[in-house]
Amino acid sequence: MSRSLTLCGIEFRNPVLAASGTFGYGLEFAELVALNAVGGIIVKGLSREPIKGNPPPRLWEARAGMINSVGLQNIGVRAFVAEKLPGLRHYKTPVIANVFGYAAEDYLEVVRVLNDAEGVAAYEINVSCPNTKHGGLAFGVDEVALADLTASVKAAATRPVIIKLSPNVAAIEPFARVAEQNGADAISLVNTFVSLAIDTRTRQARIGAGYGGLSGPAIKPIALRMVHQAWRAVKIPVIGMGGITTGEDAAEFMIAGASLVEVGTASFIDPSAVVNIARELADLLRELGVTSPQQLTGTLKMPE
Repeated sequence: MSRSLTLCGIEFRNPVLAASGTFGYGLEFAELVALNAVGGIIVKGLSREPIKGNPPPRLWEARAGMINSVGLQNIGVRAFVAEKLPGLRHYKTPVIANVFGYAAEDYLEVVRVLNDAEGVAAYEINVSCPNTKHGGLAFGVDEVALADLTASVKAAATRPVIIKLSPNVAAIEPFARVAEQNGADAISLVNTFVSLAIDTRTRQARIGAGYGGLSGPAIKPIALRMVHQAWRAVKIPVIGMGGITTGEDAAEFMIAGASLVEVGTASFIDPSAVVNIARELADLLRELGVTSPQQLTGTLKMPE
């Protein structure tokens, strides 16, 4: 059985990728994980300038999940190209750069810097950031802002563009369509859900920045629903994520419509989770008599 597949012109050894923000820049895991066994590495979000991130505490373990508010801490795109990318080029695993900003110009500058760098396969555009030039509403919850940003990034990019959608919307389908109509090569979802944890004794938020993003198994049923809805709404590939901890979880996302999946929070529990899940998925496919991962995608049988 072949586990490899091609998406947006990129060949992936298997359909299980390490999600942005949970696998560092990839190199930090090199002594713990066989990086060439990972389907793909999506590095932590890159901005045009370094960002220190939010005040601590940044993480809180919720029931069946985790709340985080790291604040997109990163070394900046130029330092990434100079200090991290050379090491990543030693591996055969595709590297996808996650890109974010607080104005369209921020995204475009990061993309322009990456365009000139060797070793990046695609861009995953995080649209969950507040658009500071237009009232602070996140790009991913404003159809007009999302359309403009997607079109601008696609025009500037020399590599495939994946739009990472926000789940904090009333309906995901319109935003999936906007991304597709404005040039996205694929979409990925879901990002974290805005959440709050409270210490009853101090009556304070347990996260230093107040609100945080909920991820992990707690969000999986909602994520599956949104992936399926997005898949039905568009013709471009869908990459699914949200609480995947086993090969069977990964298979469920593919049945719902995902061509690839991303593993995030599970890497905090076990650094080798992304490799183990890929192995479990391969075992499951053999058990089901499925010869390639693509044969699962979009095969959900919903009641009429």
